[in-house]
Amino acid sequence: MSKTATLEFDGKKYEFPVTKGTEDEIGVDIKQLRGEAGIITLDPGFKNTGSCESAITFLDGEKGILRYRGYAIEDLAEKADFLEVVYLLIFGELPNKQQLEKFTTDIKEQSHVDEEMKKILDGFPKSAHPMGVLSSLTSALIAFNPSSVDVSSEEEMYKAIVKILGKFPVLAAWTLRKKNSLPLNYGDESLGYVENLHKMMFEKPNKTYSVDKTVIDALDKLLILHADHEQNCSTSTVRMVGSSHAGLFASLSAGISALWGPLHGGANQAVIEMLEKIKEDGGDTHKFMQKAKDKEDPFRLMGFGHRVYKNFDPRAKIIKKSADEVLSQLGVEDPVLDIAKGLEKEALEDDYFVKRKLYPNVDFYSGIIYRALGIPVEMFTVMFALGRLPGWIAQWREMRLKKEPIGRPRQIYIGENHRDFKPLGNR
Repeated sequence: MSKTATLEFDGKKYEFPVTKGTEDEIGVDIKQLRGEAGIITLDPGFKNTGSCESAITFLDGEKGILRYRGYAIEDLAEKADFLEVVYLLIFGELPNKQQLEKFTTDIKEQSHVDEEMKKILDGFPKSAHPMGVLSSLTSALIAFNPSSVDVSSEEEMYKAIVKILGKFPVLAAWTLRKKNSLPLNYGDESLGYVENLHKMMFEKPNKTYSVDKTVIDALDKLLILHADHEQNCSTSTVRMVGSSHAGLFASLSAGISALWGPLHGGANQAVIEMLEKIKEDGGDTHKFMQKAKDKEDPFRLMGFGHRVYKNFDPRAKIIKKSADEVLSQLGVEDPVLDIAKGLEKEALEDDYFVKRKLYPNVDFYSGIIYRALGIPVEMFTVMFALGRLPGWIAQWREMRLKKEPIGRPRQIYIGENHRDFKPLGNR
C-alpha cells in the first residue's frame, strides 16, 4: 500500500501521495495542493522543493557521496576519461569500444564552426568577460542551426548533441585566444578531446605544440568532476528554459549565464581574487585565518566548505592529488599559490575549521590548477562550463524525453491591494 502525507489546514485534511527514490529519498507529491486546498508552498530558492525526478546524478551532501548514473565519482575520475563520462551522463550507460570510437569520431566531424562566427567574435572588445562572450556565441549557433530538434527522433537528438560537443570547445578556445590576441585556430583530429582543447587554447603561432601528460590528466579529471551536480542553479535554468521547448543551444546559453554568477561557477575565480588580496596585504595566512573565524569581520574565506556537502567535498579529495602533481611537475613559482598551500595546511589542522568541516572544496583546488596552467582568472568559469556541458545536455534531454510540463513557479503576493487610479493632475 502506497504511503501518503496528510496536510491539515483550516479544519480540513488533505492527503498527498509520497514518492520514494531508488536511494530512499522521500518526497511529498503536491501537484494537486492548490487545486484541492487553494494554497501553495513557499520555498525561497527551492531548497526543499524537488522540481523533477531524475536518473542522472545522485548526491548526498551529509555523507559526501556523488555518483553519475550509479557510478562513484572516485571510480570515474580514476578509471574513465572525459568522453566516456560524457556518454554515460547523456545516454545512461558507459560506452563500449565501438560506441566510444563512433562518438569520438562524430564529435570531431562537428568541430568546425562557421567562419561567419568570427565576425560576431570580432564585435566584442578584448575587455569583454569571457563568459559573456561564450554565452553570446553559444546563442549565435542557433542562427547557423535554425531548425528545432525533433526530440522524438533519436537520430536528430544525437546529431544535436555531437554538434554542440564538437563546437563548444572551439568557442571556448576562441574566447581565450581573442582575449590573448592570438589567431583563431582549430584542433587536430589526431588528438583526444581534452588534449585538443588544450592545444586550441594555448598553441602559439611560431611554436610547436607540446604538453605534459600530467596537465592533460588534471584537466580531464577537472572536467569529469564538474560534469554534473544534480539540480543546481545553472542546471535548473537549462531545464526551465528547455521546458518551454526552447532549443538545446538556447537552453545551454541560459545555463552559461546562470553559471557566471560568483555564488555558482564563479567561485574558483573568487578564490584566486581572495588569494591576490592576501598577497597584497603581505601574505600572512595565519592573520586571514583568524579574520575568517571572527564573526564581526567581513572577510570571508572563499573555497572552503560547501553549501551542499556537509563533510569533505568528494571532488576535492580527488583533485587535491592532481593539484599537487601539477605544481610539482611544472615547478611553478608563484607567491599566490604558496599562499593557497599555506591556507590549505592551516585549515586542515585548525580545530575551528575541522570541527565545522570547513575543508578546501573543488573550487579551491581547481582555481590553483587553472592558475598554475596559465589560464587567466576570467576564464575559470569558462573551464567550468566546458565540464558542465554534458550534464546540461543530459538534463535537457531527460526533461524533453519525459515530456515535463513548462516550468511556472507560483508566488505569494505582498504588494498593494486594489487602488483607485488617480489622474496625472491629482497625484
